[in-house]
Amino acid sequence: MSPTMGNLYSEYLNASKVREHYNYTKETLDTQETSSRQVASALIIIICCAIVVENLLVLIAVARNSKFHSAMYLFLGNLAASDLLAGVAFVANTLLSGPVTLGLTPVQWFAREGSAFITLSASVFSLLAIAIERHVAIAKVKLYGSDKSCRMLLLIGASWLISLVLGGLPILGWNCLGHLEACSTALPLYAKHYVLCVVTIFSVILLAIVALYVRIYCVVRSSHADVAGPQTLALLKTVTIVLGVFIVCWLPAFSILLLDYACPIRSCPVLYKAHYFFAFATLNSLLNPVIYTWRSRDLRREVLRPLQCWRRAAGVQGRRGGTPGHHLLPLRSSSSLERGMHMPTSPTFLEGNTVV
Repeated sequence: MSPTMGNLYSEYLNASKVREHYNYTKETLDTQETSSRQVASALIIIICCAIVVENLLVLIAVARNSKFHSAMYLFLGNLAASDLLAGVAFVANTLLSGPVTLGLTPVQWFAREGSAFITLSASVFSLLAIAIERHVAIAKVKLYGSDKSCRMLLLIGASWLISLVLGGLPILGWNCLGHLEACSTALPLYAKHYVLCVVTIFSVILLAIVALYVRIYCVVRSSHADVAGPQTLALLKTVTIVLGVFIVCWLPAFSILLLDYACPIRSCPVLYKAHYFFAFATLNSLLNPVIYTWRSRDLRREVLRPLQCWRRAAGVQGRRGGTPGHHLLPLRSSSSLERGMHMPTSPTFLEGNTVV
């Protein structure tokens, strides 16, 4: 840290600081806007736009259907919100990368990277909340009381507050401005100890989630048929898939950050390509809504309803224009996923046939 907080914060608007840190941590500044970089950036932006649209449809479906106004769906909506904001954050990150990076002030750089850390934190806490809720449901523990919705909203609000604090620590002072030797290579304005702290916290939370699911499986396997039924097993399969996809997508990024902490400056060239690992991690936000809408017939119908209405409207316009033969099939008969689902629709255990 700098001798005084005033000196530290005066550096936040210094336009030369970002270049100084990149020059120190990297052998070469590969910031040329090549055709391959442009193609990669365009692909990332397209993926991020798909992330925003997918998760927005999930949020709209959860908000407008009263069937989905339960604890499980509140957590599901929170995960979709964090994924949606992650898509927006990654778009901003992509547009402000490359040659633009060296023109940023430190406060702009912290905002760029901090937004990604905040949305990642919110996703991790959402997965933890889902695991706790499923454990409560399986164990039939009365945890939330009569005012469950209020308590759920408070819990979700607390998770976002913690995420904001965790992602905002660098801009509040936990950074390496004035201490170049303590800087991360992958994230040149972040202190290595901060990066290690964040990765450690996320790893502990993920281990806790895995422990909860192992506990759930043990309860299910040792319970009577009314608990260990096909619906419950389908539910556990879905949440396990969601968790597994998160780990697969983020494990390379976590590994590169751990390597970043262990490697001295300029000794691990792979760290110069860390942005590819972070780009791969964005696939998690793309796959999440696909997983839990594919596994839930009711949610899938609700999410695809705007598309169905658009198709019907297009069909009406086509018939008015005299184009024969364009008769659109209803959603139920045109969905192969729908025909492949053989799960009961009773909401007695899975809250409206959701298996998330």
